[in-house]
Amino acid sequence: MRRDSEKAPDSMRTLIILCLAVFLAIMVGWLLAVGKDILLPIVIAVLSAYVMSNASRALGRWPVTRLLPSLVRRLLLLVGFIGVIFAFNGVVIVAVRDLVASAPGYQANLERMVTQVMAMFGTAGNPDWQAVRAVTIDRIDMTGLIGGLAGSVGALVGVLFMAVVYALFLTGEAGSFAHKISVALPGQGQADKTMAVISDINDRIADYLAVKTLINIILACLSFVVLWLFGVDYALFWAIVIGILNYIPYFGSLLGVAFPVLMSIAQFGSITLTLLIAGMLTAAQMWVGNFLEPRMIGRRVNLSPFVVLVALSFWYAFWGVPGAILAVPMTSMLAIIFAAFEQTRPLAVLLANDVSVFERSNKPAALPHPDTHHPEVSS
Repeated sequence: MRRDSEKAPDSMRTLIILCLAVFLAIMVGWLLAVGKDILLPIVIAVLSAYVMSNASRALGRWPVTRLLPSLVRRLLLLVGFIGVIFAFNGVVIVAVRDLVASAPGYQANLERMVTQVMAMFGTAGNPDWQAVRAVTIDRIDMTGLIGGLAGSVGALVGVLFMAVVYALFLTGEAGSFAHKISVALPGQGQADKTMAVISDINDRIADYLAVKTLINIILACLSFVVLWLFGVDYALFWAIVIGILNYIPYFGSLLGVAFPVLMSIAQFGSITLTLLIAGMLTAAQMWVGNFLEPRMIGRRVNLSPFVVLVALSFWYAFWGVPGAILAVPMTSMLAIIFAAFEQTRPLAVLLANDVSVFERSNKPAALPHPDTHHPEVSS
C-alpha cells in the first residue's frame, strides 16, 4: 500500500510537468507567430552583434587596429555593417523598380518562345495543347510576380532598418553585459556557468555565421561573373539573391539558381542559352557546396540533417524566408544551451549528428573524478 501511495504523487507530478511543457510550447509558438515583426529584427541584431564582437576581437590582433580601443573597433564595424545594409537596400530597390518596368517585355518574350516551341513541334493549332497553355503559360503574370517581389523586398528593408537600430544599442552595451550577468545571478557558480554558455554560443554561432557569410560572398561573386558574361539583366541583384538564399540549407541553393534561370527564359526566350546559364550556376553551387564549404565550415554546428530539416520547416512556418535563414544558428543555440545543463542534456544528444563527444563525456561519469565537466556540443 505504501509503495502505491508513493507512486501516485510521482505520476501526478509527471503529468503536471508534461501538461506545463505542452502549454509552454503552445505559448512559445503563439508568441513567435504574433511577435514576428518585433522578434525578427531583434534576432537579426543579436546575431549581427555576435559576428561584430568576434570581428572586433580579430581586429584587436592586427598590428594597426589593435591600438584602437575595443569600443572604437566595434563602432567602426557597426558603421561598416550599416553601410553594407544601405548599399544592399539601394541595389535591391533599383533592381526591383527596373524589373517592374521591364515586366511587360519579359511577358512578351515568354509568350513568343512558347509559340515558337509549339510551332516547331506542330502543335500550335492542337486544341489539347491550347488548353494546356491556357491554364499554364497564359496564367503567368510577370507584372504581378515582380510586384509581389517588390512588396517582399520592402518588408525586408524595414526589418533590416530595425535590426540596424537594435544592433547599434547592443554594440554600445556589450561591454557591461558581463557585469549585468554577475549582478543578476549573485552566486559565483551560476554567473560563471551562464557566461560560459553565452561565450560558447558567441564563439560557435559567430564563427559559423562569419565563415558562412564569406562562403556566400564567394558564391555570389562567382554567380555574378556567370550572369554578367551571359548578359543577364540585373546580374548584381540576382547574385545577391543567390548569396542570401545560400544561408538556407539544402533548398537555398536550388532556389538561388531557379530565380535567375527562370528570369533568363523570360529575358532571352532561348532554351539553349537558359540551359547554359543553369549549368554554369549549378557548377558554381556544386563547387562551393561540395568542396569549399566542408573545408571552411567543418563541424562548427553539430546538428542532425533531420533536425535541420525540421528546424527549417518550424522557423519557416513562423517567420517565412528569414526564419529559414536563421534556422540553423537558432537551433544550434538551443543545442548548446541544452548541452550545458544535466537535465536537458538528452535533448542535445538527440539534436546532434555526431554523438561521440557525449560518449566520451560519459566515460568519466562511470569512474567519478573531481575534474569532470559538463559536456558541450562539438563544433
